[in-house]
Amino acid sequence: MGIFDKIKEKLSNEFIDIIEWLDYTDDTICHRFERYQNEIKNGAKLIVREGQTAVFINEGQLADVFTAGTYTLNTQNLPILATLKGWKYGFNSPFKAEVYFVNTHLFTDEKWGTKNPITLNDERFGLVEIRAFGTYAFKISDAGKFVKDIVGTDNNFTNFEINEHLKSLIATRFTDTVGEANLPIELYAANTTELSETCKEVMQPEFDSVGISLEKFFIENVSMPEDLKKEIFEYSRIDKLDLDKLTKFKTAKAIEAAANQEGGTAGAGMGMGMGFVMAQQMGGMMTGGTQQAPNQQQASVPPPMPVAVQYFYAANGQQAGPVTMEQLSALFANRTVNKDTLVWKQGMANWTALKDVEELKAFLGGSTPPPLPGA
Repeated sequence: MGIFDKIKEKLSNEFIDIIEWLDYTDDTICHRFERYQNEIKNGAKLIVREGQTAVFINEGQLADVFTAGTYTLNTQNLPILATLKGWKYGFNSPFKAEVYFVNTHLFTDEKWGTKNPITLNDERFGLVEIRAFGTYAFKISDAGKFVKDIVGTDNNFTNFEINEHLKSLIATRFTDTVGEANLPIELYAANTTELSETCKEVMQPEFDSVGISLEKFFIENVSMPEDLKKEIFEYSRIDKLDLDKLTKFKTAKAIEAAANQEGGTAGAGMGMGMGFVMAQQMGGMMTGGTQQAPNQQQASVPPPMPVAVQYFYAANGQQAGPVTMEQLSALFANRTVNKDTLVWKQGMANWTALKDVEELKAFLGGSTPPPLPGA
């Protein structure tokens, strides 16, 4: 062997014969195969394992993409790179190219959350704030696009680097989605599955644009301030109650308590007597009345009770009611109606704002007496 043959052999051994990447981490998304001057000789072996994709970059341009398998690098296996280099009849000399190995397995249990509260406008409670958090899973679906648009020249790109971008994207799209859903505030926590599916559909095009596939998206919790939560619970209870029965029950309890506070046997007896009367009236009202015994003397029949005024009110553009003044007061207290709500009762010519109906002005508080005579 001559001296020039030895020099050629030595130079040949300096070029890459096997190109592969063994991933010993669980967070690396993209790794650049490093070699002095990136020189690869013709006939070198490229080994791409399952869950990997190899991307060849030549002078800043995407040259070729290889999925799992073992390849002998030549003009047949590198058609795009051969075109870029202008090798019409094959190539025998070493060539330079950057090789990026992209991890295409599923990255799971990635966390997301809203850094700041999301402000929503609820029809009953006005402006409210909620927070949300959950998990998502993604994988690289287009390795070439991902390397060009995201990785750039980073020699070891991890999921931590991309997660900050993805979390911001998720929080923005989540805010838009829940804002457009326009659900009652208490239903967000009860519909996390439907919201999760909708958010995933909305976000997928954004992920696709950089070569990433959003495989799973979960909303684990939607929370709100404690005072708002208590208010919602109270509203739901009132909504289920018969307000007329509740008012009469509370009246009976108040009369009995007042009588007991007067002290003495007389006061106690009066309180107990009135309490029993009210309880009997309520019992008859709730159970539909009970039949008297045959030998029981029929009590004198009292005159009919005056008919309570019934009010209708407007809610979400629809007529609601009728309700009594006590029920309307409770609706005002829990914000179902307000001072500008239109109301109507028999005898009124037109629908009128609650604040302009004389007997309902007491709901607003702060009544002003008329001027003194002679003032």
